[in-house]
Amino acid sequence: MEPAVIQLLILAGIAVFLILRLRSVLGSRDGFEQKPLPRQGSEPDAVGKPRFEVIEGGPDTDITDHVPEGSDMAKALARMKSVDPDFSVDEFLQGARGAYEMILMAFESSDLDPILPFLSRDVFNSFDEVVQLRENEGLRVDATFVGLRELSIVDAVFDEATKEGEITIKFIGELTSVVRKADSGEVIEGDPNEIKRQKDVWTFARDMSSDSPNWKLVATGE
Repeated sequence: MEPAVIQLLILAGIAVFLILRLRSVLGSRDGFEQKPLPRQGSEPDAVGKPRFEVIEGGPDTDITDHVPEGSDMAKALARMKSVDPDFSVDEFLQGARGAYEMILMAFESSDLDPILPFLSRDVFNSFDEVVQLRENEGLRVDATFVGLRELSIVDAVFDEATKEGEITIKFIGELTSVVRKADSGEVIEGDPNEIKRQKDVWTFARDMSSDSPNWKLVATGE
């Protein structure tokens, strides 16, 4: 067999391994062709400050707009707001929207330093393992964030002992992504003109009694 063919097969095998590893760290991707969607931007800053006054005896629409009234999730979010009256679910979701794009693109570009304050140690280690693997194999990923199709709360819990709140969100984003040889730019996997749908389930956590308004990404899945 020609050396060039052997080299191509080896690189193809590496690309397949990387894709499987990416799927275990982030979510799954389904490709589909369409025109790029408008970019939906939002800064990944802290949870907003406005207080929401709730009519006594009535539902808190800041909560019931996102989770079923009376559910365990609604009760957990209400406890978070009782500990931190400045906490707003609406503002949290706006921050999560921006954080998703920022963290996802930093991971794809192998530049983790800017997002370090937003990651737990376990999540950082998982991301860094994939980044090191890419570099060792001489590969890079070129990705462009297109937009966010869906953002919804799928779980919320509050720990009375530690005052820590956790909110789990399902994201469905759209992006273009290709794996290339770092030295030559040759495409090993993917199509720069194909928009892929990225499905992720991320959990953010915060000590609700803390003066710091920052949430951290503590778990990823699909």
